[in-house]
Amino acid sequence: MSPTCDLGRRRRPPMDVYSDPADMETSEKIQKSGVLQVFASLLTPQSSCTAKVANIIAEVARNEFMRNPCVDAGLIPPLVQLLNCKDQEVLLQTGRALGNICYDSHEGRNAVDHAGGAHIVVDHLRSLCSKTDPASEKLLTVFCGMLMNYSNENDTLQSQLINMGVIPTLVKLLGIHCQNAALTEMCLVAFGNLAELESSKEQFAYTNIAEELVKLFKKQIEHDKKEMIFEVLAPLAENDVIKLQLVEAGLVECLLEIVQKTVDSDKEDDIAELKTASDLMVLLLLGDESMQKLFEGGKGSVFQRVLSWIPSNSHQLQLAGALAIANFARNVVNKAKMLSAGVAEAVLKFLRSEMPPVQFKLLGTLRMLIDAQAEAAEQLGKNVKLVERLVEWCEAKDHAGVMGESNRLLSALIRHSKSKDVIRTIVQSGGIKHLVTMATSEHVIMQNEALVALALIAALELVTAEKDLENAQLVQILHRLLSDDRSAPEIKYNSMVLICALIGSEPLQKEVQSMAFLEVVSKLRSHENKTVAQQASLTEQRLAVES
Repeated sequence: MSPTCDLGRRRRPPMDVYSDPADMETSEKIQKSGVLQVFASLLTPQSSCTAKVANIIAEVARNEFMRNPCVDAGLIPPLVQLLNCKDQEVLLQTGRALGNICYDSHEGRNAVDHAGGAHIVVDHLRSLCSKTDPASEKLLTVFCGMLMNYSNENDTLQSQLINMGVIPTLVKLLGIHCQNAALTEMCLVAFGNLAELESSKEQFAYTNIAEELVKLFKKQIEHDKKEMIFEVLAPLAENDVIKLQLVEAGLVECLLEIVQKTVDSDKEDDIAELKTASDLMVLLLLGDESMQKLFEGGKGSVFQRVLSWIPSNSHQLQLAGALAIANFARNVVNKAKMLSAGVAEAVLKFLRSEMPPVQFKLLGTLRMLIDAQAEAAEQLGKNVKLVERLVEWCEAKDHAGVMGESNRLLSALIRHSKSKDVIRTIVQSGGIKHLVTMATSEHVIMQNEALVALALIAALELVTAEKDLENAQLVQILHRLLSDDRSAPEIKYNSMVLICALIGSEPLQKEVQSMAFLEVVSKLRSHENKTVAQQASLTEQRLAVES
């Protein structure tokens, strides 16, 4: 978020952008005249002109080129001392002056830090927090803005404020003064600046920030105001505890309503709001507890709602829907419920999407849904159109994610169904060569999934797959995997299991015998991994018998 500059006014970019030539000319004259040094002696609680001098400094410091001269003139220590006085007008103008000097000024911030200004201002916020008269609210607004200019984009100073306990105070301010637009906006700017730090999220989690932000969000009509709240919600929602608090506070209902209102709009603001709302929805689903809260109980229809996003004409919403459904499918308990609700069938329809990122997530969702779900795996694995599409995508080299997930889903269909019908469907669709290629992947997990699937094929339908396995040069690949010292233990183990299954085929057995596997396998008997060593002994015996 952008910080504030002129703290007595509405938040906007640096004031010098808007300063007219006359203002800049006056500031230049003040700088050259040496009057800044005189100001330092006038900044005393006893002086009747203190508030006016502080106001002049605040106005002068709206110009970027005047901030360092203000520091060099020694104005910071007397200004910080004025923070201890009781006169509200002096406090107001002093807060503005310090805040404007700190804006985007490393020297200004250091000087205020050294003089202990932040601590005094935080104490003022605490003492004034519950006061709702206009003068106090104006002062609170200025002090909030001063702290934000002081700490903006400076992790060290932001951590300092967090350690001073400013977050609970700011949350309390938001709750008490939610009817004051200027102060509310300043609190949101403050939250946006502080929420990026991990340490702040821990403090926010112990407040009722979720409830206050959702309550405030529901009142907003203007796009800009909603956007400000979104900018606070996004970093906060990265914390799992706050995710759950936001769900319980009713944020999801707000997000679903926004999506419904903006999905068919071509207005720029609506498109931006749609993206932010759907992205935030996905973020909430990344937390285990918040996701489960949305899936179960009174909010159980949420996954059906986000499922309906996928056939939308909005590419953004398609992707968000695919991401959301994939998050729901991460949970073991959810899978059976989602399958019985027809999610797999719905996802199959949406695979027609021409957006690779959407295809990638939907394929991953199907793979997660059939994990340990034999019936679902068999049903999908016998779907010829699906398998043919997967085989086609296994060659989609322009889209590595889609290609990888298609291979993994082919393997998963076999591994989780252990069905001869599924294997025959995959063989007839030309999928064997892709599983063999997958065994050479640079990712161990994909290699292993391919080898397990191929071992099941060899055990259940070797005759059907024999020719394809031979054409794909599986035996040569297995020899290479076993000979390579870099192959992971599980890869060596599953390669030997597969070799033992392949020698049940006469042509494949001949290939095995021609490649001196015995020599490679005998070396593995002394492998440091006991499981690999034991399988090597068993494989050696089997090869010796067959030779």
